[in-house]
Amino acid sequence: MQDKKIIINVGRQLGSGGRYIAKMLADDFKYQLYDKEILNLAAKESGFSEAFFEQNDEQKGFFKSLFHLHAPHVSDNNFYNSRFSQESLFQFQSDAIRKAASGGGCVFIGRCADYVLRDYANVVNVFITANMDERIKAVRERHQCDEETARKIINNKENARSSYYNYYTGKKWGNAESYDICVNTSLLGLEETARFLKTFIIKRFKMDE
Repeated sequence: MQDKKIIINVGRQLGSGGRYIAKMLADDFKYQLYDKEILNLAAKESGFSEAFFEQNDEQKGFFKSLFHLHAPHVSDNNFYNSRFSQESLFQFQSDAIRKAASGGGCVFIGRCADYVLRDYANVVNVFITANMDERIKAVRERHQCDEETARKIINNKENARSSYYNYYTGKKWGNAESYDICVNTSLLGLEETARFLKTFIIKRFKMDE
């Protein structure tokens, strides 16, 4: 495949298979996949614990859990004078995303990477959705729960994701105009959807197969 390096940003609804498709794309293009790996990079860059980033992953702000975790550099005495602010978590994570992107072709899952990398060349922004009944089935299997619980998990997680995305990007999470292409995995299935997106990316950037 042509050595043009593409950055693929994948937004996804819970239970849509978005992570699986992102991994398939990363494997097909032989790119590095960044999901929770970004939290590890952000922790290393900032000096804060990875557990702190994990608990606040794709959350708007972080004060609700700040006092329940040991976070280096933050204490009762210097909290308001520290470099920590409402936006610090997002900034640390954004810096980690940009650093990872500087290494060449890669695939990012969520975390507003499409917005963070908006000025980078050769970027494609994808959103993965699926029919609700299939998403509920996927979440039930993953969490071993009933339908009502699965629906609550989806609603709670997606409320957090949309609030986070909308707040930091000024765009609307899941809206077609926020992305280059949106696909419903219920129509073609996961493997065929990944192949479809691979073909789209190759044609979009005039790459050789």
